[in-house]
Amino acid sequence: MKIMIMGSGGMGAYYGGLLSQQGHDVTFIARGTHLDAIRANGLQVKSIHGDFTVSPAKATDSPAEVGHVELVLFCVKTYNTEDAAQALQPAVDPETAVLSLQNGVDAVERIGKVVGVEHVLGGATWISSAVEAPGTIKQVSQFRRIVFGELDGTRSERIQSIYEALQKTGVTVEVSEDILKILWTKFVFISSASSLGSLTRLPMGNYRSIPETRAMIISLMGEVKTLAQASGVKLDADVVQKSLEFMDSAAPHIKASMQLDVEAGRRTELESMVGVIGRKGRELGVSTPVADFMYASLLPVELKARNSLSLT
Repeated sequence: MKIMIMGSGGMGAYYGGLLSQQGHDVTFIARGTHLDAIRANGLQVKSIHGDFTVSPAKATDSPAEVGHVELVLFCVKTYNTEDAAQALQPAVDPETAVLSLQNGVDAVERIGKVVGVEHVLGGATWISSAVEAPGTIKQVSQFRRIVFGELDGTRSERIQSIYEALQKTGVTVEVSEDILKILWTKFVFISSASSLGSLTRLPMGNYRSIPETRAMIISLMGEVKTLAQASGVKLDADVVQKSLEFMDSAAPHIKASMQLDVEAGRRTELESMVGVIGRKGRELGVSTPVADFMYASLLPVELKARNSLSLT
């Protein structure tokens, strides 16, 4: 299968590396020193599931150079969604599937407006992986799970082909007949982990069991659950409890990707991970006081990072 990794950060490059190991024709879209290092030394992966190197690795900063592909793993930060979707259009032919593994709940809609919703598959992933150094990925979580599906819930030929390709990499992969429910279910967890981790600047194990902090986590998860239901997505009655159990079972050193960006002074996915809760809440008449507090607390940090980028 000819595959493009649109956004070769910790998550995209890791999955792309696994697919390359299985013999697929994978091209990594990257920039700057990360791109230079991949071209020069291949992609280096350090993982608790086993280290490996993809060498030589096909990498470019121009999707137009790749030609038409069968699959795009769309893994860019959410604030780059529209620009990245525009850039990949030369690689999209009538048979191309674009599988978003981004955080948040609005990526499919945003990508579809650019490339055509018929090309887009919904997807969610659970993994802790980051760029350790240019050309080097460090993957640290026992979990590495992908759930994806057609927006209409059908089991199409392309879904089956992608499933088989991903399943052979060793990751846990599932096809869902209700991918919007999956996206919102993940969002219950990841919005809370991103918010509390970014505020405390501590690993998950240092804040998840403190009663006062845990109460805030539960309240935020409840707001997201209520918002999903107001949006027409019915989540399981025990979604908050299951999300807490997942948080409790994660290795204590785990940090959400947004938290890593905050700690590094980079621009973050604050708008898609936290701000969207309040925005959608106001549209639908759902009260979101905890999410609004989180957003207001983190916004100055986000604006400082954006201003720093604009000055470089």
